[in-house]
Amino acid sequence: MKTHLSFLFVALFAVTLVAQTPTLKRSGPLTEETAGSGMSPARLANIDKMLKALVANEDLPGAVALIARNGRIVFHKAYGMADNGAKKAMQKNSIFRIASQTKAITSTAVMMLWEEGHFRLDDPISNYIPEFGKAQILDTFNEADSTYTVQPAADQITIRHLLTHTSGIGYGVIDGDARIKKIYAKAGITDLFTTENISIEESVKKLATLPLHHNPGEKFTYSEGLDVLGYFIEIISGMPFDQFLKTRIFDPLGMHDTRFYLPKEKEDRLVAVQHKEKGQWKKYPITFYDTDYPIKGAKRFFSGGAGLSSTAKDYATFLQMYLNHGELNGTRLLSRTTVQSIMGNQTGDKFTEGTKHYGLAFGVVTPKGQDAGGEGSTGTFDWGGYFNTQYFADPEEKLIGVLLKQTQGKVTDPSGWKFRQLVFAAVDD
Repeated sequence: MKTHLSFLFVALFAVTLVAQTPTLKRSGPLTEETAGSGMSPARLANIDKMLKALVANEDLPGAVALIARNGRIVFHKAYGMADNGAKKAMQKNSIFRIASQTKAITSTAVMMLWEEGHFRLDDPISNYIPEFGKAQILDTFNEADSTYTVQPAADQITIRHLLTHTSGIGYGVIDGDARIKKIYAKAGITDLFTTENISIEESVKKLATLPLHHNPGEKFTYSEGLDVLGYFIEIISGMPFDQFLKTRIFDPLGMHDTRFYLPKEKEDRLVAVQHKEKGQWKKYPITFYDTDYPIKGAKRFFSGGAGLSSTAKDYATFLQMYLNHGELNGTRLLSRTTVQSIMGNQTGDKFTEGTKHYGLAFGVVTPKGQDAGGEGSTGTFDWGGYFNTQYFADPEEKLIGVLLKQTQGKVTDPSGWKFRQLVFAAVDD
């Protein structure tokens, strides 16, 4: 019996190690070196000038910008203040809430487990989370008391639906349908991030009982599907979601500043979320969430769709792994064949942003987007976050851009489109 248990332990331990493996291909970690990058120093200076001017004009409280090409960081600068009220200057290693930039990391974790053969992408999620077994669509809604009726869905939600935002699940407090907002609020769904003492398992199981926007697979509806997949990862791996990401992705890639919640020694590096009030940048107040969630509260809710905090260099490292077709510094997280599937058009014409299609983790620029200008080459992949963070990576140019800010409320600064446009304009080879 003892021998059998020992074998079982070894077998289970082995399963936890196969996701990231050594590889004969060895791309080095990102290094700060501008020589031979094929980027124009004079045109990179235009980016520096643009961001300095926006901060000087108080259109932006602060930011960190990073550009990498061919595995080398050619531009990495901090601007303005991390917290105007505390007079804390921004630093290159400042830590930002990356919100929906979490989604690509969660999707990567799912695909690592898929590569191990634990499931198929078109498996119903109810095979693993039985509470999703009776998918239902919202039919009628009573505004007076938020009661509603449902009708059975034509199909079950699959793992692919969750990855591609075609499940029909909503997004509660930021949902475009006021009825879904009210239903989620009444059910006590945790939508994004929280200081409350709740786990993703508890929230996902409640979510599973609620009506969908539409039949699974019918439309693209931005959703909490990646939170569902965070819990799914716990079920498949047998590990807490935060530990899975740490041991399988962050530690192997050297992303030591990317976490759901920050240890004490890193709390002072967290950038304040700010908004404009009477012409001045001030800390954003507590609304339906406390912006200090990465350093306060129960620290139990690991939102696969929105919960992580990170630095510009850490996130660029994650993107570089993708530009290397799933490998970095001798460690392979994904096969290049899997990366190819992740970048493919998984939603047809359901994703209505005309210059891109949606894959399994990213928006991906189409030939139409390339020709429109300012978006990058065909195949450039990107996304952003709720607190005005953004990234893009161009496989053809081997070029990465990351711009991190922490603002909320009415924000009109043009740094997002200007940064991306100026980065591609700086290519000089």
